[in-house]
Amino acid sequence: MASMGSGPDHLFNLRNNFYLGAFQAAINNSEIPNLSQEDIVERDCLVHRSYIALGSYQLVINEIDEASATPLQAVKLLAMYLSSPEFKESSISSLKEWLADPTVGNNATIRLIAGTIFMHEEDYNEALKHTHSGGTMDLHALNVQIFIKMHRSDYAEKQLRVMQQVDEDHTLTQLASAWWNLAVGGSKIQEAYLIFQDFSEKYPMTSLILNGKAVCCMHMGNFEEAETLLLEALNKDAKDPETLANLVVCSLHVGKSSSRYLSQLKLSHPDHVLVKRAASAEDNFERALQSFA
Repeated sequence: MASMGSGPDHLFNLRNNFYLGAFQAAINNSEIPNLSQEDIVERDCLVHRSYIALGSYQLVINEIDEASATPLQAVKLLAMYLSSPEFKESSISSLKEWLADPTVGNNATIRLIAGTIFMHEEDYNEALKHTHSGGTMDLHALNVQIFIKMHRSDYAEKQLRVMQQVDEDHTLTQLASAWWNLAVGGSKIQEAYLIFQDFSEKYPMTSLILNGKAVCCMHMGNFEEAETLLLEALNKDAKDPETLANLVVCSLHVGKSSSRYLSQLKLSHPDHVLVKRAASAEDNFERALQSFA
C-alpha cells in the first residue's frame, strides 16, 4: 500500500512497474536491500500480485502459506478466486469471514482484494462497502474504476480530486485521471491520450500503456493508429484480453476480419464481457433464423 510516510521510498520503482503493467520487470527487480519489515510485506504482495496478473495463480497459492502475513493471505485468496470457477464460492466465503473479523477486516490489502473480487463479481455496492473509505492511493484508484463501471463519473471525479490533493504526480493519480477522461469522453479524450503518451516517453512500453493510447485513438476515430498500437501490444502479450478485445473492435472499423481475435479471446478468457455479448448476439441471430425457418 502506498503510504504517505517520509524518508526514501524504496518501493517506488517496483510499485510503478506494477501499476503500469510491467509485471515481469516488477518480479525481476524485486530484490531490494535495506527494507523494513512493513516494506518487505508490501514488496512480497506486489510481486505475488504481478504473478497473478501474469496468470501464475498456482505459484502464488503454493508460495504463500499459513505463516505468511495477513496482506499476503489476502493476495493468495485473490489467486484462488481467479484460478478456477470451482474455487470462487469458497474464496468469497473466506473473504467475508475475514472482513467480518475486527482484528483484520480493516487491513488495507484485504479491503483492496475485497474490492477487486467483488468488482469481478459485478457486485459494485458490496465492493464499495469495503473500499469507499479509501486511505491508500490503491483504494482510491480502485474506487475510481468501480464508479466508472457504475457509470457514475461524478463520484469517480470526487475520488480523483482526493488523489490529486494527496499527490498529483503519482502514477495512480495519472492513470485514474486517464480513466476518468475516457469515461467522460468528448474533449477529455485528448487529455487521456496525452497521459498515456507521457507514460510511453518516461517508461518502457507495456500492453497497458499501448492499450490506453489505442482506446483514445479509437475514440478520436484514428483506427489505423490504434491498430498499429494494438498489434505492438499483441507482440508483447498474445493472450492479453484487453488487447484482443480492442483488436476485435478496431478490426471491424478498419474493415478487416475480427474472427481470429474473437476466437483467441474465447479460448483464453471465456468470461470476458465481449465474449458474452458476442455469444448472446449469436443466440439472438440463431433465434431470429429459426423463427424464419
